[in-house]
Amino acid sequence: MLRFRISNMGCSGCAKGVAAVLRDVDPNAQPTFDLDAREVSIATALTDADRFAAALHASGWKSERLSA
Repeated sequence: MLRFRISNMGCSGCAKGVAAVLRDVDPNAQPTFDLDAREVSIATALTDADRFAAALHASGWKSERLSA
């Protein structure tokens, strides 16, 4: 499980955009969102958090990796 805080994600529309970016990296990713905390947890078989972080950054999302 990977976790990120995304400071510029605040609504369900934003969450859909973030989910699309995450699924570009791993089509089987299962994101779970906490919009109040601006966090996403990602159930994925991939262990390279940097790939997700790079994709989020390239799409304009301000993300910070959180410890599992």
